[in-house]
Amino acid sequence: MLDDTLTLKKLEIFLAFMKVGTLAEAAEKLNMSTVSVHRAIHSLEEGLKCPLFRQEGRLLVPLPSARVLEERAEQAVLALDEAVKATRETAGIYSNQFKLGALYSLTLNTVPRLIAGLKLRKGDLNIELTLDSNEVLFRKLKALELDAILVSLEPDFRDDDYTCLPLFSDEVLLAVPADANLSALEALDLADLRDQTFVTLTRGFATYRDSFKAFERAGFEPNVVMEVSDIFSLISMVSASVGYALLPRRVEAVFENKIRMLPLKGLEDIRQNIAMVCLASRERDPRILNCIAECRAYARQHEADA
Repeated sequence: MLDDTLTLKKLEIFLAFMKVGTLAEAAEKLNMSTVSVHRAIHSLEEGLKCPLFRQEGRLLVPLPSARVLEERAEQAVLALDEAVKATRETAGIYSNQFKLGALYSLTLNTVPRLIAGLKLRKGDLNIELTLDSNEVLFRKLKALELDAILVSLEPDFRDDDYTCLPLFSDEVLLAVPADANLSALEALDLADLRDQTFVTLTRGFATYRDSFKAFERAGFEPNVVMEVSDIFSLISMVSASVGYALLPRRVEAVFENKIRMLPLKGLEDIRQNIAMVCLASRERDPRILNCIAECRAYARQHEADA
């Protein structure tokens, strides 16, 4: 059974001393005092219950026992490093695999730019992308199935379990078919459309949440004729005149030939606050730090372009 005085720290000090050969150089390398280095080596000898050095003046000369310990200790420290690395990689931490989650609508511009930037920062990063709703992405992040997510946050969102980095804020507008009569108008009162049909995303999506917040403010319950599970299907339904929808402005530039986006009077404060979110306990993970840095760069560029 190992003596309690035999610690990894003492072995590391011993190995540093064996490499440089003097207490002063070992102390400088370890940012310690020479007294602390000497004390650690002496304590190691006591724990082993055998001498490792003989004293020649102020010098410590290694005995054959020290050479054996040096060889075996180096192997033990290396094996422990490999064990820690393998354990972290199995847990999905500090590996080259990076699992990013995002809303479907962010694949139009934000996600490709962030992924391209991440690959420039760390070329060997293997990025796995998951697209889903706000609700599902948060659940997967909490379960450690994702490393970071790009989602829409409520303005008052606060949770110490998460680290959040704002990217941009997006208006929520009314989407109508490109050839609809309404498309000639510059702005609309949503309450005037209470007799129209609507299509929405399913519950759990940020756009579903914002849509029904707008309907509630407008004072009516919408006639929803279809719910779909991704924003691209929703846009197709609007384009085919199945119903109107409330959508974030970011889809407008890509689908302007299919739909037109109109502002809503009195509802300008309903916006989607897009942010990168990770678990606060994991924000020092090098892969997540790279993602945070790239998101900061993206946010600065987006603000400059606005």
